[in-house]
Amino acid sequence: MTPRNFLVRGLLAGLIAGILTFAVAYIAGEPSVDAAIKVESAGETPHAHGQSAPATHGGDHHDENGTVVSRQNQSTWGLATATISTGVAFGGIVALAAAFALGRIGRLRPSQSTALVAALGFVSVALVPFIKYPATPPAVGNADTIGSRTTQYFVMLAISVLAMIAAVLLFRKLLDRFGTYTAVLTSAAAYLAVVILAGALMPTVNEIGDFPGDTLWYFRRGSLMTLATLWGVIGIALTGLIGKLYVQESATQARRDLAASL
Repeated sequence: MTPRNFLVRGLLAGLIAGILTFAVAYIAGEPSVDAAIKVESAGETPHAHGQSAPATHGGDHHDENGTVVSRQNQSTWGLATATISTGVAFGGIVALAAAFALGRIGRLRPSQSTALVAALGFVSVALVPFIKYPATPPAVGNADTIGSRTTQYFVMLAISVLAMIAAVLLFRKLLDRFGTYTAVLTSAAAYLAVVILAGALMPTVNEIGDFPGDTLWYFRRGSLMTLATLWGVIGIALTGLIGKLYVQESATQARRDLAASL
């Protein structure tokens, strides 16, 4: 049960998660992105003095050198590259965190502590920041506030992650003295208190304007489904792989003990 073995299995779990996340993002997310691009294109009315607004080429992206990235490539190869690379990265991070947590969170088996680490990671890294600052599609938000909105999101992310680490440390401190039930309840309440207070104090972003509410809802629903798929598959796959590794290592150790006793 070495960090290397955890990492290898985490990368594999992340690869599987990235592929499945691509499928979910393509099916559940891309239609709302296309709808948002149509809204954005429809809003580009001709300027004064008879000058026409620049065309968007159906959502194509131009860089400073004039290179065109087609919407087809963005929604297929580009999306797949993003989800797979993100999945592998997060799979490795979760695996290393699970290796570090092994034996440090109560009397849990390796598979149980791995599942717990993945669940806590989803809540602190994905869910709580998303609730405060949900994803927004193209045509939503002021371009002049991108920097401040990005900063606010990462500040909320940092608060959530640090609060979760503190809650786990609090759980460990209370476990032996008050038992599992009280330790879980107290640490969970402490985490919720911190993130709720932070969410109330952090600035609120309201730059939706007259963007269609149903399109915004479907986009955010697809985004949350994508995040849940990524973290869920990493957690399930890594838990299964670590559980299998634990069974193999336990059987090997049992044979060694038997041989040593003869």
